[in-house]
Amino acid sequence: MRTVRRLQDQTATADDDGFRRRLLDGLAASIREQGYRNTTIADIVRRARTSRRTFYEYFSSKDACFVALLTAANAEMIERILAAVDPAAPWKAQVRQAIEEWIDCAEAEPAIMLSWIRDVPSLGDTSRRLQRDMTEAFITMIQTLCDTEEWHANGPAPVSRQLTIMLLGGLRELTAITVEDSGRVRDVTEVAVQASIALLAPR
Repeated sequence: MRTVRRLQDQTATADDDGFRRRLLDGLAASIREQGYRNTTIADIVRRARTSRRTFYEYFSSKDACFVALLTAANAEMIERILAAVDPAAPWKAQVRQAIEEWIDCAEAEPAIMLSWIRDVPSLGDTSRRLQRDMTEAFITMIQTLCDTEEWHANGPAPVSRQLTIMLLGGLRELTAITVEDSGRVRDVTEVAVQASIALLAPR
């Protein structure tokens, strides 16, 4: 009996995760096609092939779904950047590895990246908390990358919180403007790498 109940619980959890994922994918697809501001809940559920009732079982609003999508996307981006950087490489090579992975993520989902940068401020009080949480996550990532033996031995140290915020803000704005101008994010790789190295270099 316990085994049956456990299997039932696991099935229910898998169904919940599946519906939630479909709704997030539906929102992402709509953002790619028509942008976040033009997206409605009807657009999301149509692409997710589910109902409005199901949507409200998981999210209280379109904004809540958007927050969940961006939280997941940024967590994945941070994981990818951390995995791409070799902590034993020279510090400038580490900077390049991190920037190249940032750009790979932006190129993979330019509409989602642009929506993160441009649309989040429109969410009101929700946006402030989301922006702070995401900024803190990236600050932690950058400070983690800059806290290795190779970095301490040969690179600039310590990397301050203020400097980290400036670096992140510059990357975000450069990415956003490039996407808005229909440019290729990959084309700004060298500028981003050299600017990041100059900003982080020992004084």
